[in-house]
Amino acid sequence: MINNDILRRIRFVFDYKNAKMIKIFAKVKHEMELDTLLDLLKKEAEEGYKPCNDKILCLFLDGLIIEKRGLKEGAEIPEPVSQLNNNLIFKKLRVALELREDDILSALALADFNMSKSELGALFRKPGHKHFKECGDQVLRNFLTGLSIQHRGK
Repeated sequence: MINNDILRRIRFVFDYKNAKMIKIFAKVKHEMELDTLLDLLKKEAEEGYKPCNDKILCLFLDGLIIEKRGLKEGAEIPEPVSQLNNNLIFKKLRVALELREDDILSALALADFNMSKSELGALFRKPGHKHFKECGDQVLRNFLTGLSIQHRGK
């Protein structure tokens, strides 16, 4: 999935306004200009579209974790990773929203996407583990769709 699409979908799921998005970036001490944010939220065909790189999306997801769960006492703001993949994005969303396996599976079911617990668990394993499985765009897209249905209705 394109990072800009993920950013737009998360914004839609939680009905975040521009000011809220900027505050989430501020949680990780990143100053996001309104104009830049608006360019990141545009679709590819729109004039002024700016691609969202992995670092920017990671900053947003880390800010979302701090927004939803708070920063652990004594913990520092994490450094953003330079390369994101669907597995890491999915993991960060799971952490931010404090979701258990059943919560994720029910969100996926709302999007008419069924997955077993073992298939889901394989997505959260470390790369290199014999049962690790890469998270495809379809899984992440359906998860975000399911979250949207949960939080906003059909």
